Amino acid sequence: MPNNPEPRLLVLWDVDHTLIETRGVGFRLYQAAFEQITGLPMAHKAEITGRTERAILAETLRLHGLESSEEYQARYVAALARQYEEHAEELRQRGRALPGAKEALAAVAELPGVVQTVLSGNLRAVAVTKLRVFGLDQCIDFEIGAYGDDEEDRPKLVAVARQRAEEKYGVAFERSSAVIVGDSPSDVETGTKGGATVIGVASGKGSAEEWR
Repeated sequence: MPNNPEPRLLVLWDVDHTLIETRGVGFRLYQAAFEQITGLPMAHKAEITGRTERAILAETLRLHGLESSEEYQARYVAALARQYEEHAEELRQRGRALPGAKEALAAVAELPGVVQTVLSGNLRAVAVTKLRVFGLDQCIDFEIGAYGDDEEDRPKLVAVARQRAEEKYGVAFERSSAVIVGDSPSDVETGTKGGATVIGVASGKGSAEEWR
């Protein structure tokens, strides 16, 4: 990532359906990790779009009659990260980087005063693997990102990312200088509640007209 000593804008990228698609691989690995930590096959599916992994796991556990706990959460973080590492080649073969994603990241990296990171419901290790597999990690400062293992409530991730960026770069990033790029209405909610502006891209389930 280019050295940028005086950043003025913090760009927070969503991952799934904004930069990449797992095309079913992600859900299969999620099922495998759940079964590994509980000993139960996944019979019920929680809503996943726009949510953090902590929230998704907590609901999935409840749907299977289990109480969420920090022990389950910690075991799940390790299990899912391991699933992605072990199946990175499958992800590369079956998933894809979305058209223009690599070019967009490279173009933003050339803008003066801009730093790029991730704000995603994904676990940090999973987000890193997903972007690395498709060659999208070169322009991202993962240290200042906010991830699904940081908070259960996604809007709270904005404050996490802004604080990490401030601590690293010595610059305060206010609402006007923190921008989320995402594909779902939950990204708008995250920015509105969390303290960032939002750029919506119609690369996920929503159409451009729905975004407007």
